[in-house]
Amino acid sequence: MLKKILVMALSLLMMVLFTACGQNPPATEKPAENPATTENAENPPAESSGKILVAFFSRAGDNYETGVIEKGNTKIVAEMISEKLGADLFEITPINDYPADYRTCTEVAKAEQESNARPEIISYVENLQDYDTIFLGYPIWWSDFPMVVYTFLENQDFNGKTIIPFCTSAGTYMTNKENQIPEIAKGSIVREGIGIKGKECQENPNAVLEKINAWLAGLGY
Repeated sequence: MLKKILVMALSLLMMVLFTACGQNPPATEKPAENPATTENAENPPAESSGKILVAFFSRAGDNYETGVIEKGNTKIVAEMISEKLGADLFEITPINDYPADYRTCTEVAKAEQESNARPEIISYVENLQDYDTIFLGYPIWWSDFPMVVYTFLENQDFNGKTIIPFCTSAGTYMTNKENQIPEIAKGSIVREGIGIKGKECQENPNAVLEKINAWLAGLGY
């Protein structure tokens, strides 16, 4: 009788332990700490995505931390992503170039922001319908996207497309407006972005590449 009781007790204990383990959520269900740069729950995994485009706006010329640069910081990052993923590149180019002088450029950028301007760009992506995922790159100007990026996002059909932002600045932060991208590019989905220190793009590109590779791996690429 005692043996039968022990067997029943052991069976009950095993059942309790199995049930408890089944209630533990997987690690991937950890709540997001920054919803502004987190993928939408309905966003498909990277493995199922189709053709990829890296679209970016970048500026060369006089730079605050590194002096005159021949290639913009954001362009350096864009080319890294493009090479890693075998993705197409598209540069967002305003009809009127921004001043090469740093201080003058900041004044122009501030005036555009205050007037909510939409600077005209030379061209748009003619075959945007062919891309499922767009990596979107830009420098941070006055804690915001450059206004030319708004022009790019508002004047094309991004409905159902996944946008993955990346930016360069004096730090490794983002604008905190990335969660507004689906409102600007109507119907799009935003995934987790990355901020890269612009100075590092010029002085230590290998370190930047390591960060980019780790970020892309975290996204499933």
